[in-house]
Amino acid sequence: MAFKFWFCVGSQDLYGEECLKKVADHSRIMVNELNESGVLPYELVLKPTLITNEVIRKTFDEASTDPECMGVICWMHTFSPAKSWILGLKELSKPLLHLHTQFNEEIPYDTIDMDFMNENQSAHGDREFGHIVTRMGIERKVIMGHYKDPEVQKRIADWMVTAVGIGSSSHVRIVRIADNMRNVAVTEGDKVEAQIKFGWEIDAYPVNEAVDYVNSVSDSDVKDLTALYFDLYKPLYEGRDKDEFYRHTAVQAKIELGLEKFLVDNKYDGIVTHFGDLGGFKQLPGLAIQRLMEKGYGFGAEGDWKTAALVRLFKLMTKDIKGAKGTSFMEDYTYNLVKGKEGILQAHMLEVCPTIADGDINIKVCPLSMGNREDPARLVFTAKEGKGVAASLIDLGTRFRLIINEVECKKTEKPMPKLPVATAFWTPKPNLRVGAEGWIICGGAHHTAFSYDLTSEQLCDWAEAMGIEAVVIGEGTTIGGLKSELRWNSAYYERR
Repeated sequence: MAFKFWFCVGSQDLYGEECLKKVADHSRIMVNELNESGVLPYELVLKPTLITNEVIRKTFDEASTDPECMGVICWMHTFSPAKSWILGLKELSKPLLHLHTQFNEEIPYDTIDMDFMNENQSAHGDREFGHIVTRMGIERKVIMGHYKDPEVQKRIADWMVTAVGIGSSSHVRIVRIADNMRNVAVTEGDKVEAQIKFGWEIDAYPVNEAVDYVNSVSDSDVKDLTALYFDLYKPLYEGRDKDEFYRHTAVQAKIELGLEKFLVDNKYDGIVTHFGDLGGFKQLPGLAIQRLMEKGYGFGAEGDWKTAALVRLFKLMTKDIKGAKGTSFMEDYTYNLVKGKEGILQAHMLEVCPTIADGDINIKVCPLSMGNREDPARLVFTAKEGKGVAASLIDLGTRFRLIINEVECKKTEKPMPKLPVATAFWTPKPNLRVGAEGWIICGGAHHTAFSYDLTSEQLCDWAEAMGIEAVVIGEGTTIGGLKSELRWNSAYYERR
């Protein structure tokens, strides 16, 4: 489906038809230039100028029911009496962006007169519109600046990505083919409340129902996919018998094909596994899960359905971003505490998405101490350098909290030839000490959904739309300020 966003311009008929004609002309020019900028990931669709209660309500009703419309952008070119918008706003169910802009960038000092003032009064009209949206308690994004400004265009583009995440959240369906790891707290959570808040459906199946799908995969399909693996990735035999290495890799091909058919047939787009409950699996799904994530599926380990849903959501939000650098499930492992070289080594037993890989991707077959199965094949690589965000969704018992850490991904100082997993190495902002202390104070999990292509602002906008708390640990964060923020948030959200 080709997503679109509607551009809705407010005005009124106090100044006559000539004024309304200019409003329509300006709006058309603006929408055309925004679409032609190459910055927006989705098409803007201009709607007829909105000047009456009836037309506003009808337009917003249509936006709410149009499956292609992922959000509405409103702008008041002239003064638009806000009471005219009440019924439409009450019925709008799509994300709302209030673009506070104007057609002219500069005041035309030599020619400006009252006709110009009456026609170009966004500073007036947008405040009227903003007041009614605030009074009605409607969640929205406000962006101010001239529509030709590249920074404004980038912020609109970022909001579009968030709006897709808001709209897509209710379609996320995660299957648990194993339960939560025994005695682990942070990966637990209220699945009913998650469906109420986010629209996520979290269901459980016996492990061996998925295994039955795996066992039904034909030998010829396994052979074809295994051959593709060896075409795409370089095998690192490291003294292992090549035939044995091939057989172990083929097991993962069979798991990938079987799990994907299971997900498609049952209409799920994310999955959790657990090394302690593998049923008839010959290996812990490793390379297979990495490939499924690369295709856009969500994943969480040890039954962590919240992170699986976040990963899926991040995949949906970033799928149309040009030059996207990647999104993955991730886990904090160990620190480098050397002064000036601080950071956290990120990995997992097997399951890191190859979309974040930098350079060669290799296949390794190595023992795994957990799971009591044969040595699993996995893809091994190092992650790209660059800025990113790591997010953890936690259940505090009475509410959810989204914790977001801005991070800087780097190369490790030295190679790690004996570590048989994909890795990333990052330093949290503002630094390792504050980042790690702040994360623990917030209650963040050891699992995260990580992306190079999203920002903390986008994730906060999503959280606001979902009605949950969001906390950002980033540049400028202090422990004292963070503790105060958590206290304020607790008072606010516990009261709601």
